[in-house]
Amino acid sequence: MSRDDKGSNTAVRAVVIDKREAIHRAAVKVFAGKGYFNSKVADIAAEAGIADGTVYLYFKSKDEILHSIFDRAMAEFIAEGRREMAKISCPEAKLRRIAELHLEKLGADRDLAIVFQVELRGSTKFMQEFSAAGFAEYLDIICKTIAEGQETGAFRKDVKPVVCSKILYGALDEMVTNWILSKKSYPLAPMAGEVLKIFFGGMLQK
Repeated sequence: MSRDDKGSNTAVRAVVIDKREAIHRAAVKVFAGKGYFNSKVADIAAEAGIADGTVYLYFKSKDEILHSIFDRAMAEFIAEGRREMAKISCPEAKLRRIAELHLEKLGADRDLAIVFQVELRGSTKFMQEFSAAGFAEYLDIICKTIAEGQETGAFRKDVKPVVCSKILYGALDEMVTNWILSKKSYPLAPMAGEVLKIFFGGMLQK
């Protein structure tokens, strides 16, 4: 393959990535504003500034766009979470960073938070599909961190890591939902400290 061919292929990949990114951004905004079921591919195309047919060059359907939004966001979050965990040795500090990242990420993008908290939960079918995807990996990270803390003696051993991981996720999840629905404007990230204050109160060895 010549240098010109390699350069051409690189340029094509860049265009594909840019178009997919534009469609992702547009879809998040449209889904958050109109609701997933009330949105049309034409709405996404208009928001992205492209023709309707162009969307179908990258995604087969509106469902696939929603899946892609979830998959990409979870992959990015999990990758960043693992990088952060690698820098920390203390299980308690690891859980604290996980909670902070959870609220920081969604707190920085209200539209994405709405899609995650509301639109992805619009049907049992969606919930089952997404629960089997990156969500399970995310819970596993929390679960293993809790188990690690039990092994080191930082956390109580008479609690189940699987249950605790769901409790922590559920509390953070509720903070995001309340933030979306609240008529008050306030930063979401600091709520991680409030959640962990209660969570650790029942987890740490006395």
